[in-house]
Amino acid sequence: MKIKGRVIFVGSLLLALVLAGFIFFKFYFVFGDGVKAGELNQFMLKGYVFKTYEGRLIMSGVRGRAAGSGTSIESYTFEFSVENPAVADSLMRLSGKTVELHYKEYLGALPWRGMQKTVVDRIISVSSPNIAAGAPISEW
Repeated sequence: MKIKGRVIFVGSLLLALVLAGFIFFKFYFVFGDGVKAGELNQFMLKGYVFKTYEGRLIMSGVRGRAAGSGTSIESYTFEFSVENPAVADSLMRLSGKTVELHYKEYLGALPWRGMQKTVVDRIISVSSPNIAAGAPISEW
């Protein structure tokens, strides 16, 4: 009986460690981080149970010439979530402005963190004629 109990204990412990490792890598391991720039199209607080900040950035790009066609301009969207209320408050006031945002990308989304796998953690810069260069975020 002692050996059976030890086997069950060790097996349960290994299963718990594998499950904890999976949850960590799926939801808390930062897969990548980077910077995206574009026009802040929308930013809102939404959700049924967990109210999270969600936004969309429109990035413009130029597509090269394909056979028989000219150069065309396309836009790409970058959808993101924001955890930090201070960053969210600043983004609420920047709709329609060109912003440069730093983000972290996870392998999975958590409902209390946001609906997206990408989470913006800070604003790098804002380009607008209405904002003085070097103005602190609190003045936006």
